[in-house]
Amino acid sequence: MKNKNIHIRVDEATHETIKRKALESYLTISEYVVQCSLGKQIFVIPGLDEMVLEQKRIGNNLNQLAHLANADKISVAGLDEMIAEHHKLTQTLNDLLERRRWR
Repeated sequence: MKNKNIHIRVDEATHETIKRKALESYLTISEYVVQCSLGKQIFVIPGLDEMVLEQKRIGNNLNQLAHLANADKISVAGLDEMIAEHHKLTQTLNDLLERRRWR
């Protein structure tokens, strides 16, 4: 249970730097400062939000192709393999996001 407070004073530039780095890490300022203080690594992947969005779009497109293929309206070679690979990549991204190492 978190029931202790630590108050620190910093100048404006330091505050803005900490705030920016916490935001980039998708952490609160408190979470960021605690993780830094405990020597934990904080990873930031530039463009991760765009990557996740694009992964969702690809999944939507694959889903539409699968529906058309199942309705015998189109024939797509290797569709099952593409869907399986997409699922593995999506699971990896979700695992990273759930661990809050990236987001």
